[in-house]
Amino acid sequence: MTAAASFLLFAEFGLLEWCVCRQDATQAALQKTIDYACGSGADCNSIHENGACYNPNTVPAHCSWAANSYYQNNKAKGATCDFTGTGTLTTSDPSNAPTPSHA
Repeated sequence: MTAAASFLLFAEFGLLEWCVCRQDATQAALQKTIDYACGSGADCNSIHENGACYNPNTVPAHCSWAANSYYQNNKAKGATCDFTGTGTLTTSDPSNAPTPSHA
């Protein structure tokens, strides 16, 4: 099976999942998730100032980046997307979501 066919198969059956942070979580809880994820294997360079995903520069946006990076890097080892209730799985690509300034 080609990579394109695999992608279509995963997309069609909802097997592509992203870990995002819940928008109803407190800023403090989201920050704890960022701190944990970035300290435990997430690649957080992109959300540092001048990073490719620094903007939008909000705690919820940075939280979702960090949580998803951690989840994608560690799910084969049994990692979940809970983060003490701040994380949730979605099959909608969050990179296509409108930002508050574009909503």
